[in-house]
Amino acid sequence: MSQHDFTIANQTASSARSDINNGLQALATNNSGASAPSTTYANMWWYDTGSNLLKIRNEGDSAWINVAYVNQSTNKFEILDDTKVVTTSGSQTGLLGDQTTATWQAGTGTTESLVSPAKVLAAINASGAISESARDVTGGAGYLTLSNGFIFQWDNWSYSHGYRSFPIAFPNACLGFSYTQQSGWYENWNGYKVSASQYYTNNTYVGTNASRATYQAMFSIGY
Repeated sequence: MSQHDFTIANQTASSARSDINNGLQALATNNSGASAPSTTYANMWWYDTGSNLLKIRNEGDSAWINVAYVNQSTNKFEILDDTKVVTTSGSQTGLLGDQTTATWQAGTGTTESLVSPAKVLAAINASGAISESARDVTGGAGYLTLSNGFIFQWDNWSYSHGYRSFPIAFPNACLGFSYTQQSGWYENWNGYKVSASQYYTNNTYVGTNASRATYQAMFSIGY
């Protein structure tokens, strides 16, 4: 760590050499120290050992600009939050930092930015958009649950008739139910919801070939 006023006084040769060496060491260490150099210049670098921040003096020589955080524990150079991404002419094109929740919820900002998944979800929920919250689509029977509480369910099966359970019970109620015979020799068929967890199907065979089976499907909506 070294700092210097970068002014070589008129002095003896040995003292001048020592003064010059001290100045070069200050340059080599970016004027590092726990406090700012007492003598400053425009565009001067300073590594603040007290805060681990690399700083540069502004052109007016009136303030320090934070450039980056130097993590001495991990030996990493780390970019500061709310660092602007700009063009070579200084026009902002993005932001390396998370904007406020209100900005994401409004959905009107055009500044590209890093954002946490939690704020993305909050913005979606605030906008009233509907998203998937749960599903099971791995077999012939399944369901899809939406963020607004509505649930779609379906089932496909052969042979059996009578009482059947929905893939999952509707927490409140089944609002709509549709039952279809997709194939087979049953000519009189019907189905209806029984409760939030169960429905009923009934098929009556009309004809002479009783060995023919039927393939059936159900679709329902509830909440």
